[in-house]
Amino acid sequence: MRTYTVGYFVGSLSSTSINRILSKALIQLAPQDLEFTEISIRDLPLYSPDYDTHYPPEGVALKEAISAVDAVRFISPEYNRSILGALKNAIDWASRPWGQNSFDHIPTAIIGASIGAIGTAVGQQSLRAVMAFCNARQMTAPEAYIHYTPEVFGDDGTIHNADTEEFLRNYMTEFRNHIHRVLTVLPR
Repeated sequence: MRTYTVGYFVGSLSSTSINRILSKALIQLAPQDLEFTEISIRDLPLYSPDYDTHYPPEGVALKEAISAVDAVRFISPEYNRSILGALKNAIDWASRPWGQNSFDHIPTAIIGASIGAIGTAVGQQSLRAVMAFCNARQMTAPEAYIHYTPEVFGDDGTIHNADTEEFLRNYMTEFRNHIHRVLTVLPR
C-alpha cells in the first residue's frame, strides 16, 4: 500500500492553540499509511502582488512545502466567524502569482476545534469557499466541528472520550480514502 504525505496547516499562531492539540490527536489516530509534516505560516510577510515577480524566501519555502506533499489538511479555529488572518495570508501566498496556484487539484480536508458549542462551523465555510476558488479537491464529508474541552483532549493529543476518538479515527480514515480517490484520478 502506498504511503501518502500530508502537509498540515495549523491556522492559529498561538503557542497554546487547541487546534495544535487537535492536530496531534489526528496524527495519533491516522491510518498507518499517512505521514505528516507541518507547513508553517508563522514567518510569512503580508502578501502583496508586488512580490509576484520576485517571491521572498518565505513564500518560496511555502510553495515548495506544498509541492512536496500529496495532500493538505487545515486545522484551524475561527476568528470573527471567518478565517484567521495568518491562514488567509498563507493561502494568498500559495495561490499566487496568477497561474501558479499550489492548491490546484490537491486533496484537502478542513477541521477545527473551539471551546464554543458550534465548533468552527462558520470559519470552515469561509475556508471552503476560498479553497473552492483555489480549485482544491475538498473532502466534503464528514464535516468535523470539534467542541474542545480539556477533559476530552490531553495536551499531548490523547483523547479521553471513546466517542470522540472513534469519530476522529473515522474522519482520518475518510481523509485517507479521499486522498487515494483524488490522486488516482489526478496524480500530483
